[in-house]
Amino acid sequence: MMKYRTLGRTDLTVSLIGLGTMTWGEQNTEAEAHAQLDYALGRGITLIDTAEMYPVPPTVETQGRTESYIGSWLARTGRRHEVVLATKAAGPASGNRPRHLRNGESRHDRKNLTQALHSSLDRLQTDHVDLYQLHWPDRSTNTFGALSYAWLAEKEASIPIEETLSVLADFVREGKVRYIGVSNETPWGLAQFTKAAENLGLPRIVSIQNSYSLLNRTFEVGLSEFSQHEQVSLLAYSPLAAGTLTGKYLNGQRPANSRLTLFDRFVRYSRPLAEESIKQYIALANEVGVTPAQLALAFVNSRPFVGSTLIGATSQQQLIENIDSINIDLSSEVLDEIEKIHLRLPNPTP
Repeated sequence: MMKYRTLGRTDLTVSLIGLGTMTWGEQNTEAEAHAQLDYALGRGITLIDTAEMYPVPPTVETQGRTESYIGSWLARTGRRHEVVLATKAAGPASGNRPRHLRNGESRHDRKNLTQALHSSLDRLQTDHVDLYQLHWPDRSTNTFGALSYAWLAEKEASIPIEETLSVLADFVREGKVRYIGVSNETPWGLAQFTKAAENLGLPRIVSIQNSYSLLNRTFEVGLSEFSQHEQVSLLAYSPLAAGTLTGKYLNGQRPANSRLTLFDRFVRYSRPLAEESIKQYIALANEVGVTPAQLALAFVNSRPFVGSTLIGATSQQQLIENIDSINIDLSSEVLDEIEKIHLRLPNPTP
């Protein structure tokens, strides 16, 4: 039986397990995407999360396919009223972040956010989204696996958070967006959004979508406190650490058509300490009598600051197994064992 939680300080209820979609259009066909949606809604999932950048890895040829697949399903089924639809606007290009969106002009200013939202609405074939998120900050941060902060000698050019929030507020007033959120954000950034909302009388951020798993619990340092006191819900992405917590990549295995086999952008999940940590979590799962994936997901589901655990699947079998984690309640003894492993090998894949 699916469980539900309230998103931030809103009246919006979302399923504790949400359906992530970033493989649709690259590893999954349109028909497979539609089948996943049909099954997920049948199991009580209401939150569907996507992004203008998807699928991943991002390319010029595939950009927007994921939203288009969701849009064609909504048009065919007429089930828009049954889903909480969330999408994201890309941040500025830098490093390995894509440069092809809007010809490299993807800052969080009025022109670019307006174009991004309208393009997403067209592909999704809807007149509004329930949650509109900023995919990553409009400034340099230590996200996507970076461990150190790049101290800048001079202030970098970035769109002021107050300006970005004012644009998002207009989207809400226009009825094109119900609520707003951030993604891959830091405590400082979340504090600035909260302060700007209070000072300017603008809509509050209701959610933050960051990576969170047994291998990456950095959200608990700083950001979880924000979740409690400011009621900003975590939408936990990569709860299986790119599938590594299933154990399928241990000892150098590379299953055919799997993410780490096909793409080289997920190297942070293959660090030696991560492999040792995964082995210990798998041993614990075997003792408990659940699959490694379900242990990992049940842990994320159990955290009070999590609004929804975003799962992703490339096969129906994976989808079923992941959703079934909703039926697993970890005992205090098992949670204690998880904590012991975490203290021995903390955050090997931030």
